[in-house]
Amino acid sequence: MGNEFTGKTALVTGASRGIGAATAIGLARGGASRVVVHYHSFQEGAEATLAAIRAAGADGEAIPANLGTLAGIHSLVKLLRETAPEIDILVNNAGSLVKRARLLEFTDELYDEVMNLNLRSAWMITQAVVPPMIRKGGGAIVNVSSIAGRTGGGVGATVYAAAKAAVTAITKGLARELAPSGIRVNAVSPGTVDNYFHQRFSTREMLDAAVAQTPAGRLATNEEMADGILFLCSAAARYIHGQTIEINGGMYAP
Repeated sequence: MGNEFTGKTALVTGASRGIGAATAIGLARGGASRVVVHYHSFQEGAEATLAAIRAAGADGEAIPANLGTLAGIHSLVKLLRETAPEIDILVNNAGSLVKRARLLEFTDELYDEVMNLNLRSAWMITQAVVPPMIRKGGGAIVNVSSIAGRTGGGVGATVYAAAKAAVTAITKGLARELAPSGIRVNAVSPGTVDNYFHQRFSTREMLDAAVAQTPAGRLATNEEMADGILFLCSAAARYIHGQTIEINGGMYAP
């Protein structure tokens, strides 16, 4: 992206590995002056992301918070107000299936955790960072949805899929609300990515089946997802509002 993001401060949630880490590093390489890395428990990964950000010439810091709980979301919002009160670019990437569970196995606690992590955190963090964007007359927000939000997800992933469908919906609603203030809100919807998420939640057979259904003939990389996010953060996407870009190698083409 060259120096596309010069002078900008960015926040990427869930950036200790995977799509979030690739995006945070990409923003630094694109000239961002400061990249705030949120993580939950993988401190080593957050520190590795932070090292790559600094190697790219940007300032950065790592902030821990468990976004699967309301208290954790409030904790991150509080830390942001204290340490990074003016965010120009927000990437709501934090999310997880948490665990595969069928309807009759699903507990109230699991439901709340999945919804907090994948949906509520994106809503509340956006709510926290938008006021300075409005005052400055601009900003870019990119939410990370999922192909599951379109298809309903696999067995045991229904609530996760519902949360991701809601992410797509709030992307459209917030885009309409915030566009007059110069703030662009968009999303990306990854297909099956060859990363930790699927190492944890998918079997080899499930991944092979995904490849067989994908016209591109392979799984995606974290960097390919990050490239889509960086595009939506950039001036090249200056007239794109409320869109969810499907990045799935042709597996799903609405």
